Amino acid sequence: MLQHGKRPTIASRHGMVAAAHPLAAAAGARVLSNGGNAFDAAAATAATLNVVEPYMSGLGGQGYATCYVASERRVRSLNFMARIPRRFPLDKLSRREQILRGPTAVGAPGNFGGWCEMVSRYGKKKLPELFAPAIRIARDGFGMIEFNVEEYRGVTGELRGHAALYPEWSRNYIEGIEGGQPKLGAVLKQPNLADTLEALGTEGPGLLYGGALGKKVIERLAELGGCLTMDDLADFKPEWVDPVAVTYRGRTIHVPPPPCEAFQYLVTLRILEGFDLGRMERNGVEHVDTVLRAIRIAAGVRIANGVPTAQQLAELLSDSHIESLRARVRDGKPVTGATEQWTPLPKDGSGEGHTTSFSIADADGNVVCVTQSLGSVFGSGVVVPGTGVCLNNFLYWADVTPDSPNRVKHGDLMPVCVAPSIVTQDDKPVMALGTPGSYGILQTQPQAFVQYVDFGMPLQQAIEAPRGRLTDGRDVLLEGRLAADVQAELRERGHNVTTGPDWTMKVGGMQGVAIDPATGVMTGGCDPRRDGYVVPA
Repeated sequence: MLQHGKRPTIASRHGMVAAAHPLAAAAGARVLSNGGNAFDAAAATAATLNVVEPYMSGLGGQGYATCYVASERRVRSLNFMARIPRRFPLDKLSRREQILRGPTAVGAPGNFGGWCEMVSRYGKKKLPELFAPAIRIARDGFGMIEFNVEEYRGVTGELRGHAALYPEWSRNYIEGIEGGQPKLGAVLKQPNLADTLEALGTEGPGLLYGGALGKKVIERLAELGGCLTMDDLADFKPEWVDPVAVTYRGRTIHVPPPPCEAFQYLVTLRILEGFDLGRMERNGVEHVDTVLRAIRIAAGVRIANGVPTAQQLAELLSDSHIESLRARVRDGKPVTGATEQWTPLPKDGSGEGHTTSFSIADADGNVVCVTQSLGSVFGSGVVVPGTGVCLNNFLYWADVTPDSPNRVKHGDLMPVCVAPSIVTQDDKPVMALGTPGSYGILQTQPQAFVQYVDFGMPLQQAIEAPRGRLTDGRDVLLEGRLAADVQAELRERGHNVTTGPDWTMKVGGMQGVAIDPATGVMTGGCDPRRDGYVVPA
């Protein structure tokens, strides 16, 4: 039955881009229409996101991609996270809140290297053409929309309190706004970023990793007292790795392997496959209780095992171990435990990450899902003068607690809680799905996936369905659209439920593409909790 008052289903046979901002999705779709493939479109989309959501992601961040490579008929993951710097002052840190902002939190920029690797390995186009939309928007400016304004207003006061960081940040992001006030329709111009993207398009990754731009990055960090060195930049190399995968209802879900923490998502799905969710009332007590319990148990498995070896991970995903976890879901006793790191996160909200995820499919059969981040909103708050580049604070997300079994070491690849996923069925790609949301990423993706697979919701409606975000202990924030009697019964079952607003970005900002294996028709799904948009090619 036709349902009015909802976002339309966007379908195409030629290509699809789902991204966190309309201009970024349009840039990627234009590349597909002009003969580029999904890998080319990923670079164009990512570069444009750098311009239009500079607080979420950019070339100064880090991330992962999971891709179906049609020419090779296989799924691959690309790791463009950086290693823990040689001079990272671990011996002086006892809790990560010490480095939320500032130069010590900055890890080597990986996103730009990741974009370049995807294009050089599998793309058809050259960087200058792929970066052209982002360069034009940065130079001409773009009209700020609601989420832009919300993010600016939420962080400006806090950054103003950082005397060493605010002047350059303000010069780049406030003085660049016509009228100097972030408001709906205000125009933000970033000429320095336009020049930087133009130079990077011409000169390639060498400009950042060992070249003039890299030197500017290190000089700025040294001036502020940071620990990153040119050797750390030279060490960075994006790496193609084999994903890990599990099956769920006849589909295979592929995510990056450890040190990526996406295996929590897989553990959750393995647990849930033992329950006939589709026979439960959708969004009813049994459905939500079962999913929340599985998520909290899977989080405990991930925290207890840190960065497992391939053999250890196989044991964690084995039938015998998963069945023991299912028994814990079934026993009905309240589940209490950490969901983030080995030690509790602060309760002041600083645990929310600022990340972006986008999904792309092309007519050749390639599918790309990228999740990348600056860490926190505007990352470290460090902007490199004259470049328009804002640097990440990924080292804030490192476990530095002295007694933690998961404490990072110098030279380690950074563990990170992202889960860009590709789903295959009969060895054909049928979905790309990813979300931002810090440790909530590993929680909210299974919630949407269950809506799509178990309850048969179209992808857009599966993404829009009410979700929850668990934090340590028994706490869970549920969107207010979930029925009040359901939330009350969940409290009776031991969940410490807080009823949130009807829509909140605390449960992510998901973007996905689904592909009908019989017809090849692609449908896109984007998240109204942020400025998500789907554009077909």
